[in-house]
Amino acid sequence: MDLKEKIISTRDNIFDGRIFHVKVHDIELPDGKRSKREIVEHHGGVGVIAVTPERDVLMVTQYRIAADEMMLEIPAGKLEKGENPYDAGMRELEEETGYTTDKLEFLGEYYATPGYCTEKLSIYLAADLKYKGQHLDPGEFLNVTKIPLDKLYEMVMQNEIRDCKTAIAILKAKAILG
Repeated sequence: MDLKEKIISTRDNIFDGRIFHVKVHDIELPDGKRSKREIVEHHGGVGVIAVTPERDVLMVTQYRIAADEMMLEIPAGKLEKGENPYDAGMRELEEETGYTTDKLEFLGEYYATPGYCTEKLSIYLAADLKYKGQHLDPGEFLNVTKIPLDKLYEMVMQNEIRDCKTAIAILKAKAILG
């Protein structure tokens, strides 16, 4: 059975915001019936798991209003339209933590919530870190801490890390670094 849904028509500009855009598709399902799909279009994001020679990971804690809780996350941010994820990763690492590196190792791309959102997250691993100085965006408030990679792995396995990009980054870094 072909599972692909066919777009019949699209209502655009349902919402056009600073971070995302919403449209609604009228679709035909694989069985021929009709339905609707509300789609959030997002330029994507990037996250960087930065590991020191001592195997400590630079983590940020910030309040996330959608979750209504403090979240422990890897440094991350949204892409500007057309921005290269690698360049955005370098930028976000320095802005949020104050650290830079000469190169990032690509760990993969992941959809945040593919049921209704186009946001694709690129995740990188950073090592050989050098402190240059933090410079947060206006209105950005976060705390930076260093946490051992092994402790973070345990936190993921105990469901104490609730941010998906962060959990994926920790699991991949642990698999690569041992």
